[in-house]
Amino acid sequence: MIVCQCKAISASTVYDAVDTGASSLGQVCRSTGAGTDCGCCVFALKDLVCDYQNRLAHLPSAGLVLLLEANNEAGFSASRRAS
Repeated sequence: MIVCQCKAISASTVYDAVDTGASSLGQVCRSTGAGTDCGCCVFALKDLVCDYQNRLAHLPSAGLVLLLEANNEAGFSASRRAS
């Protein structure tokens, strides 16, 4: 799913940014380029980042693999968090 039309940034790119350490909306925008042109996607980006962080925060580390399998179709990619 494309989140930022201006830069053609997908939701999975946003998830990857969070997985690699972006912990705020600003950090996600800086690392992906999303939300830096017209800004129309900023609220959708914020929702994606918050929802993804919330999902990750409420998982025991052993349950991470199960979440990845369950959310594979939704584009969630938290494999880097499983270390």
